[in-house]
Amino acid sequence: MKLVRDTTGRFSERPHYEAAELDRECEKIICGFLKSRHGVAEFPVSTDDLASLIEEEAEDLDLYADLSAFGPNVEGVTIFVPGGKPKVKISSALSEDPSRENRLRTTLTHEYGHVHFHSYLFDSPPKSVDLFAASRAAYTAPSTGLTQVCKRDTILEAQSYDWMEWQAGHVCGAILMPASRVRRLARERLGESLTNAALGIASIQGASLIDAAQVAFQVSRDAARVRLLRLGIVTEASTTQSRLQF
Repeated sequence: MKLVRDTTGRFSERPHYEAAELDRECEKIICGFLKSRHGVAEFPVSTDDLASLIEEEAEDLDLYADLSAFGPNVEGVTIFVPGGKPKVKISSALSEDPSRENRLRTTLTHEYGHVHFHSYLFDSPPKSVDLFAASRAAYTAPSTGLTQVCKRDTILEAQSYDWMEWQAGHVCGAILMPASRVRRLARERLGESLTNAALGIASIQGASLIDAAQVAFQVSRDAARVRLLRLGIVTEASTTQSRLQF
């Protein structure tokens, strides 16, 4: 990780992580957490364990929050408290509907990304009264801290300029689907003859691998697709193009 200038104006500097750095750190975190609780790191991670992962680092986790005041399609909120632990709120619409458990799981791990990787940024906030003045539509500043609002369409795939959401989205995939476990799955499914080039996402093998990752890690098909794309195991192109990094 290195510090770079924050062009959004939220901070004077912000952390820049290479994707591989986040992959390594997240795999270390989740495997260590699971081994401490169960003696072994097995996947998929249970939803209860994901909640407990947040609870270890946050002051409070509310799984049944009414987030309608933050606008439509808001599924998670992290409230940062300078000098204290953050509070996490998850939309009750996710927790109360068993059919949306996969979305609940991605939202939990997305918010964990904010808790673990971004909380320290708020320990010494700038002197400005409104830290997020440049983006009032997406962020609010309650009296108890500063709030990161996470909408449905940015949980997995935020634009890179929205660096906090992009990083949290990457953490989401890296916690649920650790890089080494995904690559192992790809080797097992594809065999040695197919592990030298990325598969087209629409190819039979590519689609089959996405389906296998969806089941193996208990995630949505979109989450599996994004993770395989970010690891370079599949490509948006219809033919094989880039080499896998196993």
